[in-house]
Amino acid sequence: MRRISILIIAFVLVTIAAIGCAAAATDDSVSDRVIHVSGSGTVVGTPDRVQLAFAVETESPDVKAAQADNAARMSSVIDALVAAGVPKEQMKTTGYSLYPVYQDSLGPLAQKIKTYKVTNTLQVTLKDVNQSGQVIDIAVAKGINTVNSIQFMLSDEQAAALRSEALKEAVISARADADVVAGALGVTILSTKSVDISQGYTPVAYDNYQVTLSAMSKSSAVPTPIQPGDITVTAQVSITYTIR
Repeated sequence: MRRISILIIAFVLVTIAAIGCAAAATDDSVSDRVIHVSGSGTVVGTPDRVQLAFAVETESPDVKAAQADNAARMSSVIDALVAAGVPKEQMKTTGYSLYPVYQDSLGPLAQKIKTYKVTNTLQVTLKDVNQSGQVIDIAVAKGINTVNSIQFMLSDEQAAALRSEALKEAVISARADADVVAGALGVTILSTKSVDISQGYTPVAYDNYQVTLSAMSKSSAVPTPIQPGDITVTAQVSITYTIR
């Protein structure tokens, strides 16, 4: 009986201690006074990368002739770009299609193949955006007849540096708002309880324009002007400060 009584007393003491700890934790969380603010930062940078999407389109009644003509033109383009200083590893094929073109006058039930059309798309990445116009002119002169898109962007190194600056601005902005609120409420900021971060940037893009035959004939005389513009890097933070 004495051992049972000791066990019961020990159980009661442990239970009381656990309840006390839970109550203390609840009191702490209830008494935790906070200010929650958000801040944003914006930094403008100059793109140091550009991606050009070219295409060679050929058409012929003979499918093999259409393919051979296309291959010869694209090979000429790649060789010319390499000779101009663009490394082969910065070029890659991103699309290839071959399909028949039908005569329209015969109606849907009597379709006849008129020609075969072959399209080969090449993506070129340049580390010097000032080369964009020159590369376009070289590619067009050697057989490119479509420029699908031009996209300016940031290198990983520059994107990281600009993101850091934008985050600093966002934190400074959030703290300034917190100080104003704390001053208006007559409270003091003690410490940072939590921080949530989000950020992103959008490349500048010039999409989908066709190089005409007239433009091709003039490309060697007048360099193609390309203006990269700026890229805006933004960052947002949400910060919770404890106060008293």
